[in-house]
Amino acid sequence: MTIKRRQLLKNAAYLSAAMAMPLGLSTACYRGQKQRVVIVGGGFSGATAARYLSLWAPDIDITLIEKNSQFISCPQSNLMLSGNRNLQQLTHEYVNLQADKAIRFIQSEVTAVDVDKRQLWLADDSRVDYDRLIIAPGVDFIYDQFPILATAEAQQHVPHAWKAGAQTELMANQLKSMRQGGLVIMTVPAAPFRCPPGPYERACQIALYLKNHNPSGKLLILDANPDIVSKKALFTEAWQQLYDGFIEYQPMNPVESVNVANLEVESFFESYKADVLNVIPPQRAGKVAAMAGVINIDNRWCDVDYLTYESTAVERVHVIGDAVAAKVPKSAHIANQQAKVCAAAVIALLRDELPEQQPVFSNTCYSFVDGQQAGHVAAVYRYDKDSRDMLPHPSGGVSESASEQEGLYAQGWAENIWADTLG
Repeated sequence: MTIKRRQLLKNAAYLSAAMAMPLGLSTACYRGQKQRVVIVGGGFSGATAARYLSLWAPDIDITLIEKNSQFISCPQSNLMLSGNRNLQQLTHEYVNLQADKAIRFIQSEVTAVDVDKRQLWLADDSRVDYDRLIIAPGVDFIYDQFPILATAEAQQHVPHAWKAGAQTELMANQLKSMRQGGLVIMTVPAAPFRCPPGPYERACQIALYLKNHNPSGKLLILDANPDIVSKKALFTEAWQQLYDGFIEYQPMNPVESVNVANLEVESFFESYKADVLNVIPPQRAGKVAAMAGVINIDNRWCDVDYLTYESTAVERVHVIGDAVAAKVPKSAHIANQQAKVCAAAVIALLRDELPEQQPVFSNTCYSFVDGQQAGHVAAVYRYDKDSRDMLPHPSGGVSESASEQEGLYAQGWAENIWADTLG
């Protein structure tokens, strides 16, 4: 087994510090001052990290920086397109985190990161110092291939609806305004991408809307992937049994150009004109990760030590959530689980203790095939000391078919993870 020199030195430092310090006395206590942990991003991973740091180590100085005033859930946001959810049902306040006396909540945007001085700069030119930084930046879109879509004006005509909120409402309204017999075109980028919202669940919700309100309409899916990426059997069954004649699926047919004015796309095989056009661009780690210099995989993702989620590029900077280059789904459940492992590890590091050496976590992803029926995929991931990665453990599985019972489970799962994330 190859052991990184950096990790070896880290482990030696942990042991040396432990031997030098009185039993049970943390570095922070020894110095007589609080250690400072700053979290950037209040989504599923960042909010969870802040909350569990507060629960497990309220003696730490915790700061959470989030630019948005409200939390809007990507899970279940696709159901807005069929009319089975509204934005209010998916919108949550940060009141519990803001009321937590152990957390300083700052609503602002990070404009610069100085990893050498361990400082962040905010939109109001104020400075925040840290001892450990946790970045939960989510994803940004890659518009290299479609620079025309990078502007807010273009996205009013061709929404991505991939970050739940105004874009999702816009696309739902476009579906309502579409002519009878119109064509909806949805593109799917090559994996990996954030999920949820999932593209194939989205297809079901669009088809459901057409079936109920525009029965002569049609959905065309142009997928850059060779096949359905997740829950293939579940979605194939739903498309055949529930939406026969409403969905045309074309794998291995990536979009090569987009005409915003005419709602036209040119794919690998053919050109199409849409009445409603939904282009989901490829994705990379959010821009705060770029500011901190922790994007080091394919110029898109962040490599981390999976015992601590510390960046392999920059010391004392941890990355969690969708931005991580991991062999796990970019899901809300994974983001929540990574946050807890990271929070525990950061506490251990600040106390000069050895972090957990065998982390284990699970993932469950639900997808609705209509307004009530859902199915799931579940898996357990264990740390593999040889590959130094989180790898799937024989367990879990995929629903044989969707059901209303699983739809109730999906709703319960959502309510539980919202509560676990936000308090």
